[in-house]
Amino acid sequence: MCAEDKTDNLSTLLKNGYGAPPPREEFVRDLGERMRMAYDEHRGTPAGPQPQRVSAIRWSWVAAAAAAAAVVLLVAGGVTWTLTHPGGGTQSGGRVGGLPEAEPTGTIEEPLVPLDLKLPRAVVDRTPKNLKPSPQVEPYSDKPRPVFRVPAGTTNVALGKPVTASDAIPIIGELKFLTDGDKEGVDGCYVELGPRTQWVQIDLKEACAIYAILVWHYHGEMRVYHDTVIQVADDPDFIDNVKTVFNNDFDNSSGLGVGNDLEYIDDYRGRLIDAKGVAGRYVRLYSRGNSSDDQNHYIEVEVYGKPVGEAPAAAPAAKPAADKGGAQSSAAPAEQMAPLTVKTPHAVFN
Repeated sequence: MCAEDKTDNLSTLLKNGYGAPPPREEFVRDLGERMRMAYDEHRGTPAGPQPQRVSAIRWSWVAAAAAAAAVVLLVAGGVTWTLTHPGGGTQSGGRVGGLPEAEPTGTIEEPLVPLDLKLPRAVVDRTPKNLKPSPQVEPYSDKPRPVFRVPAGTTNVALGKPVTASDAIPIIGELKFLTDGDKEGVDGCYVELGPRTQWVQIDLKEACAIYAILVWHYHGEMRVYHDTVIQVADDPDFIDNVKTVFNNDFDNSSGLGVGNDLEYIDDYRGRLIDAKGVAGRYVRLYSRGNSSDDQNHYIEVEVYGKPVGEAPAAAPAAKPAADKGGAQSSAAPAEQMAPLTVKTPHAVFN
């Protein structure tokens, strides 16, 4: 019904004696009801008040609003889940509210414990002989070696194991001295091999994860042993899976490649090499004379590790503070740790 019809209808009502118009609100309400009745009559539907229709419309609005709010919440929740769980995983971040994140999975690193090394007494003059300053020799320090940590169950897997060498008949001593546990270094307790590059090799009898190698060349006086190279392999001929854990051959004079490690001054503490959990059955140590003569000497070699079947699956050890006394230290792979006790003799040199 248009505006003109509304006006004509109102004029007709006034002319027919209906009196003064009712108050505005009542008039508007009455007019609306009359318009609805006229519309229903036009459509052929029975007229009459329909309060239920008005109520239904209002409840439909409420339901629509509730549904819209639910959709917004679901979408927001999905976005939050996508941001905090990419690829189905969990990701830490600054998310506030929402569902609790899934518990992280994986192995928690367990603490390491110190490798307990009992060293022989230092009884020699700490002034190295026949040594000239060199950028290839690290400065000597008599400070205690930094703590070196190893996994629980780590032992000296070289103790009592068979030894072979490039010089099958040593000038002094026997090859078995290298793994007999005697680190005194007195006459008759060390091995002397001939000049030029020589090597000694220890068969661990099974593949082991190796965390540290401790070698005493000679501590009757302080010397530098040249071309010190230490390798680990799976076969006695050092063809398969050969890994170099230490190399200070700075000019490749032994033909094993140029090393990045520095030469060091041997003393009663021996040299602690960080093997970083490398796996292998055979350990080979090279040298090429020393600062006092052209011979090659070994008092004792200790290899600290565990059979591969018992070794942790974690990656190599983490490095602690640098060893100013010459040791290359590191922490071992994560697993339950326990102290490693190393029995060492006392030095007897004057």
